[in-house]
Amino acid sequence: MPELPEVETTRRRLLPLLEGKRLLEVRHQDPLRYRHTERARERAVEGVGRRGKFLLLALSGGLEMVVHLGMTGGFRLEKTPHTRAEFLLEDGVLHFHDPRRFGRIWVVERGAYGEIPLLARLGPEPLSPEFRPEAFLLGLQKSRKPLKALLLDQTLAAGVGNIYADEALFRAGLSPFRLGREVSEEEALRLFQALREVLAEAVALGGSTLSDRTYQQPDGLPGGFQKRHAVYGRTGLPCPRCGAPIAKGVVAGRGTHHCPRCQR
Repeated sequence: MPELPEVETTRRRLLPLLEGKRLLEVRHQDPLRYRHTERARERAVEGVGRRGKFLLLALSGGLEMVVHLGMTGGFRLEKTPHTRAEFLLEDGVLHFHDPRRFGRIWVVERGAYGEIPLLARLGPEPLSPEFRPEAFLLGLQKSRKPLKALLLDQTLAAGVGNIYADEALFRAGLSPFRLGREVSEEEALRLFQALREVLAEAVALGGSTLSDRTYQQPDGLPGGFQKRHAVYGRTGLPCPRCGAPIAKGVVAGRGTHHCPRCQR
């Protein structure tokens, strides 16, 4: 699933294509997944934002289009065999590509997220000033959940998913199986800093494009951060720090990659 770096990269690429343009229509044949899109007809796109893994398009008249890319969704400049919706603009067409059909689009009153409860409960953006080490430490230490599960929860830090949770825990030298309440202040600060570093690097490199190539930027280019993965997707390969084989376990139902020697 596209995570913060992939969604932020998409936002940055869409900004010059959408901001200030008139959206003539959103064409699709799936009103259950793409809800109330008729309200976007003939609206100007006033801004392109992001919250966690959601894209937020501010529309004229106080409306907002919320886009969740799901597992395989993304925007393309060219039509694909898996185009599920078309954004007709005054100067062209933008295609919503989604092979597995998990993407969702809503048009709502701006900030009214009653239909999207996950968006309403997101924690702070981890690359923003609102992401504070004191609150992060408190959130860890009052929980009995494993660290990996806490990072995936979205309430401590919005937008973190499987890839970047694994990579941040490796950089911090912390086991994904450790309970939050067991973490010291120094360890929590290491994780806080590692999370910010990993996400900032991934955004700068355009996110991670894995072997299935489901995530691509709108112009079809891949991301570059996958070349820096230390543990994610590297089961059995040597740890770049100590040489021990990377192991894979399960936390919160998600495949979890770690070095059993560096992350005791």
